Amino acid sequence: MTRWPLRIGKPRSLRVRLVLGTTLLAGAAVLLCQAAGLTMLHSRLTAQVDARLTRFQAVPQFYQDATDAASTASETARSPLPSDYRVYFYDSSGNRLAASLGSDEDSSGPLLPQSDTSLNLADGRPATVASSDGSGHWRVIARAGPEGARVVVALPLRAVDDATSTMLWFSLIVGLAVAAGVVVFGNLAVRVGLRPLVRVERTARRIADGELELSVSDGPTVTEVGHLGRALDTMLERLRTALRRSEASEQRLRRFLADAGHELRTPLTSLQGFAELLVDEPEMSPARRHEAHQLMVQNAERMSHLVNDLFQLAKLSDEPVVRREPVDLLSLAADSITAVALRHPDQRVGLGALAAQDGDPATSELDAIETYGDPHQLAQIVTNLLVNACVHTPSGSRIQVRVGTLRVRPGGAGTDRPGRTSAGLPLRPGTGVCVIEVADNGPGLAAPDAQRVFERFYRAESARGPGSEPGTGLGLAIASAIAAAHEGRLELDTRPQEGCTFRLLLPRKAVAVATGREEPPLRLAALAPLSDTFRFQGGLR
Repeated sequence: MTRWPLRIGKPRSLRVRLVLGTTLLAGAAVLLCQAAGLTMLHSRLTAQVDARLTRFQAVPQFYQDATDAASTASETARSPLPSDYRVYFYDSSGNRLAASLGSDEDSSGPLLPQSDTSLNLADGRPATVASSDGSGHWRVIARAGPEGARVVVALPLRAVDDATSTMLWFSLIVGLAVAAGVVVFGNLAVRVGLRPLVRVERTARRIADGELELSVSDGPTVTEVGHLGRALDTMLERLRTALRRSEASEQRLRRFLADAGHELRTPLTSLQGFAELLVDEPEMSPARRHEAHQLMVQNAERMSHLVNDLFQLAKLSDEPVVRREPVDLLSLAADSITAVALRHPDQRVGLGALAAQDGDPATSELDAIETYGDPHQLAQIVTNLLVNACVHTPSGSRIQVRVGTLRVRPGGAGTDRPGRTSAGLPLRPGTGVCVIEVADNGPGLAAPDAQRVFERFYRAESARGPGSEPGTGLGLAIASAIAAAHEGRLELDTRPQEGCTFRLLLPRKAVAVATGREEPPLRLAALAPLSDTFRFQGGLR
């Protein structure tokens, strides 16, 4: 015998599940209510029958009539009862008398035993027995009768059964009507209620097919579907942002690899050419051989600088700040000016105080301008900015380094605004920062060049001074990365023919009085006469 597994199809649609569940719940509720009503009705009607049985009293004359009828061999007695009562008697010997009151030859009665011992009725307690012809039930009660006899009074339950049956059919019809109404109107209500969710589903499918600019939420957010749409829109916006960042990062990576390959290819090609020249011409004159060696050394140094810069950028990405310690920015700026002025004696480099803003204390009143960070990396930023200012401005240009503190304000230093460029995020207004500005009065940068000045391998050819050597184009990118690693920001304010102002902003944090240094921090007041009296080959002024 083959057994086929029982498979019950599960509804796939949420609408079908909701309608089916609502129908089952409504049907179950209706059936439960109708069952409770039927039970109450049957109990109430049965209680009324029991009350009638309890009130009925069989007088001795009824017993005497039944006894006379039995003595005359009559099967039944004429019913003196103008009602549906039935009265049966058991004599003192426990035998049921053939005659009964209230019955006739064609009527049925309760199915009672012939012996009192088989009656199984407690006196005064109503009970239900079957009809003698099997057409219904009777309610009977037994009592003690005259002369040691027992009396059994019975009433038919035909009216109770008819009322209960009528109510049962009525309940079934109402239940079916309610179920049908729930299916029809519930389906309509669920369709209307799920219409926003269906729109969300269709929009989500279009988004999954590639239309990423669509929005899911198009209704009020007070409903669950509205909250779902708002959450999906937020998730989609983050996804779109992540995709745009990924695409931009991929483009930057490709451009970086292409630029790095291009920058490395030039010195490698030169090295390969001069090496082949030395191999192919062993009889080369000493002067030409020396020149070839010098060019090879220059290209090797250039390639070494490029590789070192790339390594530093990669290192900043993995481990931004190697160490953190208190750094005196005044001393750092003075040391950087000294080093750069010796290499560029034709430029005038000065050191001064940053102009105080409203609400900020004057820089000259501070004992020291200090922050936490890596002194070597911060010195690299200032040196790079000074070298750029010296290289990209005409001879004799005025380069001013200003050091101080301020508090970030909307539209001020540390925030984004038209004419300002930065690769870092804007600082939060109200943040106290230490500032080093490097400003020059050179030709400045055009807007297209200023927008790309912090990109890797970008070099503004129009801003380079005459006779200057080409750089790697990584200096400002490294400086911006170092500033970001120190939770700061490097920004540029420039306009054509108005010079450039590079501004390094670093968090201003309280530095302990006992820093463990042997020398006190450098004060700006002490630098003022120093900058006026000392000259480094015409450099520091």
